[in-house]
Amino acid sequence: MKLHARVGLALSAVALAVLTACGSSAAPGTNPAPVNSTSSTSTSGALHTASTSLGTILVNGAGMTIYFYDQDKAGETSSACTGPCASLWPAVSTTSATPTIMGVTGKVGTITGADGAKQVTLNGLPLYTYTADQKPGDTTGQGYGGIWWVIGANGAKVTAAPAAPSSAPAHGGGGY
Repeated sequence: MKLHARVGLALSAVALAVLTACGSSAAPGTNPAPVNSTSSTSTSGALHTASTSLGTILVNGAGMTIYFYDQDKAGETSSACTGPCASLWPAVSTTSATPTIMGVTGKVGTITGADGAKQVTLNGLPLYTYTADQKPGDTTGQGYGGIWWVIGANGAKVTAAPAAPSSAPAHGGGGY
């Protein structure tokens, strides 16, 4: 076997091991996003809405898109996204006992996040950012694995397909 084929096979095995550690199976030919941080800290009032190709959505103080995860259940006291999942999808955390979200309909609260910090919730569901979103307005996590969703101004997940192709698979993988 040639060296580049061996390296490719080894890298494929590592990627598969990382993805299965969180119970997912990414679509062939896709790569998970680089890991930049483990939390997306917000302060009271820093979350608000912004206009994107998916409509008016929830963003953090830096303008980065906020997501829901289908594996989370409303009203739970902890996030279903832990370990490698939490590295790829950092929790939106806060130092405030009563965080607010400007321009979004729904009940705002907190739970204890995977890292022990207060994780912001909307309608009982934990909130996350996505490390592959590089600039304000990016929505590359939309539909990732069929279980990650941008949040609309009405406080509900947006299920529309992204307007432009993204590096994340739209469907076909577990997405963590």
